[in-house]
Amino acid sequence: MTSALSHHVPPPDGWSTEDLDAMPEDGRRRELLDGVLIMPPSPTVAHQTITMRLAAALADGCPDGYDVTHGVEIRFDQHRALIPDVLVTTFEAAKRQPHWYHPHEVVLAVEVVSPGTRVMDRITKPAIYAQAGIPFHWRIETHEALVAYTHQLDSVTEEYVPTGRWTKVIEVPEPWLITLPLARITPRYL
Repeated sequence: MTSALSHHVPPPDGWSTEDLDAMPEDGRRRELLDGVLIMPPSPTVAHQTITMRLAAALADGCPDGYDVTHGVEIRFDQHRALIPDVLVTTFEAAKRQPHWYHPHEVVLAVEVVSPGTRVMDRITKPAIYAQAGIPFHWRIETHEALVAYTHQLDSVTEEYVPTGRWTKVIEVPEPWLITLPLARITPRYL
């Protein structure tokens, strides 16, 4: 454990992925944003249900060459590490059974917006995913009814451009042809 961890004081140059690796496996999500340690609040039951169902639905139709998982870290550099709610990676990357992925191994990153992480889910994370070259990003809004926003990377501007706003069925041609009724991932109580 680094000296910063033992004293609960950030190191002068910020937290690093090495510090993340030294932290206890206690079930808490920890992310790094330019050396700042972020510990988001525990997700709600609705958030977890949507995440679980979305990962399962994507896995059902996932073609060879890809893999679907959830809650696995992407390391962008020594001082940036984020955890999407759901992610699609290359099958080659998944085969090595990593504890974290490099951005070039991620095809799709999905954020399910939570009350305690709205700015991160809507603005910060998508900007970092785009800058890192992750080809696709989805955002699932959960206020009252589910709404899915899908985006594809514009390689020239390194920004995401919208490809759809979906209130009934997500229908996208990439990263593979996906037709996903939102009712399939919506908790019964929403």
